[in-house]
Amino acid sequence: MNFFYLTGCISGSVSAPVTHRSYSLNEHSRSYEVRRGDTLYSIAWQTRNNIKELASWNGIKPPYTIYPGQKISFSKKAKYKKKAPKVKKTVPYASKKNTVHHKNQKLKKNLKKTLKVRWQWPLKGSLDKKFSSKEGRDGIDITARKDVIVKAAADGKVVYSGSGLIGYGNLLIIKHNEEFLSAYGFNRRLLAKEGAFVKAGEKIAEAGLIAGQRKLHFEIRRKGKPVNPLHYLPPLK
Repeated sequence: MNFFYLTGCISGSVSAPVTHRSYSLNEHSRSYEVRRGDTLYSIAWQTRNNIKELASWNGIKPPYTIYPGQKISFSKKAKYKKKAPKVKKTVPYASKKNTVHHKNQKLKKNLKKTLKVRWQWPLKGSLDKKFSSKEGRDGIDITARKDVIVKAAADGKVVYSGSGLIGYGNLLIIKHNEEFLSAYGFNRRLLAKEGAFVKAGEKIAEAGLIAGQRKLHFEIRRKGKPVNPLHYLPPLK
């Protein structure tokens, strides 16, 4: 599967994510029971589903609140209960802590208004591995030159920050608008919190080690499907 192609080459301070989960999600999964720490975005990412479609199939409305124990179906024919389970505190993801901060209302409005995304390279360096759907590579690997600071490739909202997705290490997922998401994998340290609004060029993480070198795994998803980042990023200088 596409989620595992990098796991065998991790060394140093970054390794395959340590997780309590003994399962994996993929595009062939039929249903899933939500566990603590999951977000609807992380589930959609692993199953290559469009977040809006997945929410619609399961009767989940923005801000896409989910609960531990809730069943998520990956079928258009999914049946769901209209009444949500009773909980003491409503949060936009399955966790005790609510880390959503609406610090930039102007940016939030802009994300809804436009589908245009101005992309920039998330890390200064050289291209190591290219996107290849035939070979199961959903993104690109960028080798750092000197600076190991990972920056947001475009304005957006951090919808996932953690290490719970198998095959990505310390991962950040940013929503740029209703069409595009970007992901930054195998970081040594995550600097941006889930729920934070970030601007293009803002520091969000520190690159980790892949095969003994400082690298970043970078992906872009359009409507839930992997696309070649080189078709969107400016020419590499």
